[in-house]
Amino acid sequence: MQTPATPNIPTPAETAEQTGPELSLRALLLGLLLAAILGAANAYLGLKAGMTVAATFPAAVIAIAAFRLPFMRGGVLEQNIARTTATVGEALVAAAIFTLPAFVIARVDGEPVWATFNLWQSIAILGLGGILGLLFIIVMRRTLTVDSHLPFPESYACYEIVRAGQRGAADAKYVFGAMGGGMLLELFKNTAGIPLITATKTAILSFVGKHGLALQTPLASPAIIGVGFIIGPRYATLAFTGGLMAWVVLIPILMGLNIDPTIAQDPLIDATKHLWKHHVRTMAIGAMFMASFYTLWGLRQSITSAFQRAFRRTHPQEAVERHCRTEHDLNIKGCFIVAFLLALPMAVVFYHYTHSMVVALVGLVLLLVLGFFLAVIGGWLCGLVGSSNQPVSGITLTALIIMALVLFLLKTAGSAGVAAALTFAVVICSAAALSGTLIQELKVGHLLGATPWKMELAQILGTIVVAFFAVYPMVLLHESTIATNLAAGLPPIGIGGEALPAPQAGLMAHVATAILGGSIDWTLMLIGMGIGALIILCRIPGPMVVAVGMYLSFYTTAAIFLGGVLRWLLDRQLAKRPASGTARIDAQNRGILLASGFIAGEALTGVVLAGVVMLFLKMATANPSAWGALGQHLSLSALFSPTWIAAFAEQFGGWCSLVLFALVAWTLLAIPLRRR
Repeated sequence: MQTPATPNIPTPAETAEQTGPELSLRALLLGLLLAAILGAANAYLGLKAGMTVAATFPAAVIAIAAFRLPFMRGGVLEQNIARTTATVGEALVAAAIFTLPAFVIARVDGEPVWATFNLWQSIAILGLGGILGLLFIIVMRRTLTVDSHLPFPESYACYEIVRAGQRGAADAKYVFGAMGGGMLLELFKNTAGIPLITATKTAILSFVGKHGLALQTPLASPAIIGVGFIIGPRYATLAFTGGLMAWVVLIPILMGLNIDPTIAQDPLIDATKHLWKHHVRTMAIGAMFMASFYTLWGLRQSITSAFQRAFRRTHPQEAVERHCRTEHDLNIKGCFIVAFLLALPMAVVFYHYTHSMVVALVGLVLLLVLGFFLAVIGGWLCGLVGSSNQPVSGITLTALIIMALVLFLLKTAGSAGVAAALTFAVVICSAAALSGTLIQELKVGHLLGATPWKMELAQILGTIVVAFFAVYPMVLLHESTIATNLAAGLPPIGIGGEALPAPQAGLMAHVATAILGGSIDWTLMLIGMGIGALIILCRIPGPMVVAVGMYLSFYTTAAIFLGGVLRWLLDRQLAKRPASGTARIDAQNRGILLASGFIAGEALTGVVLAGVVMLFLKMATANPSAWGALGQHLSLSALFSPTWIAAFAEQFGGWCSLVLFALVAWTLLAIPLRRR
């Protein structure tokens, strides 16, 4: 496994010498402000495209700049707290938009489960789920961030950005130079910017009749390529293997078997996407289900040790380690007690919906047991591929399927059953999203020499505060879209309509109603579990990575693989050179710095453009006569010539993407190979 853990990264003993303020009021307030801004900006992206942009990198850059202001002078530890608190916003908003819209989308007997958003209940279950996830993952902090050998690509990338910003040394030019390049490329690639670059192209290979194969080019994303570069060729290849299995093997087989007659008349590309979204992804969830248990089995000793450390008398050597500031967590035993107390109100919610004490008690047990293990899996996956690529919707669907199946067996169906299942999904989704975010931040803190309990407390406080306004951006977009549709004479549909399809929440609603209605196709899930078992039995390393590759879009796994290939080429060229070990490590570090800059630049631009889209939407809704064009295009191209930009992208966008690939490849290979 190749990670950026090199001699240039200080050891915990060195970072423990960090001094200065850490959990200060100004750091918390700045983090909460950033959480609100970044969370609101991500709400539109999630509802529109089913994805969000990681807040770690924008928050890190803004914190570095903020604590250099004359009235905000602060050190790296305060920056760390501000960034850690800020990431709560994106994680909670992601959990909200992936699950809560399902309540208004799901219909039982033609009626929605919720006629409109239940604001206070949404805030309560979202916040409780987030805090549960934080408490669960705190137990595994040392196991995942210190004892494991996970690559933590985004944690190392964030650490390099913070370190470069603090040192002001020559390395800073690599990070911030690549960041500027990533921002510029994203501006001309993002559909909310000036989209001159085509992100991906699809090629159709037709066979007999309407059968064929749809292949996509790697996503023209410096950030995703950078992730592949950081995690290295091994994990990048495993993720791509899952993508090939889904798109080159399973989809053609399903198409040949005519498993879904409803797509017989659809164009081949649409039929392929439909099969992937509604059939192959279900198989991927089954494979992830098997891989999750396999992963937990591999972590059984670590989990057992974590429980033993929490409830046994401290060994003298452990007492010395815990005395070290960088090894001091919140009280583990207290975390378990608080988690149990927080889960009790959820039993009341389950009883409120179903009027069944059995369902309430079973839901409580499932929430504690399944919630803990899925939170650990969520954190482990963030350590593997980063929070940007964490399949939180897959984790949530696994929990939703289990809960819905239990409710079905307990003969609790109808609107009450669907509401109980979706409530369970919201809590698990919040727990998985927050656990992944915290463990990723704790890894950064471990590298920087931060105090774990202070970071953990900052995220808990941030979750409590952010939960109160994380739902508002979604409600605002829902109501404004309804108003826009009514003004245009269209049906009054907000979230779940064409403008805001909320694909992840729509899938949650479909799964819940299908299972409780007895119409779910268990065959696909069992096939996926069989695939997962086969991967494990064949001793293929990283079965979860392969399953995640099946779940992700092909162009995403192809871009990750491209980044891994570039890392392999760099390592191979360095191995041929008669250079010292230090020189090779320096060259690898330069490549990682550049990849980190690409990730940060694209993420920062994505958040800024999402904010611009929200501004345009609000302006168009408030004054359609003056700003109607902004509401039609919802991108910076509306300020120029949208028609010309679209025509240029149609004719030359693919060639521009080749230029982007060439620039990224040159940056990640040529610059690190330069001799100083």
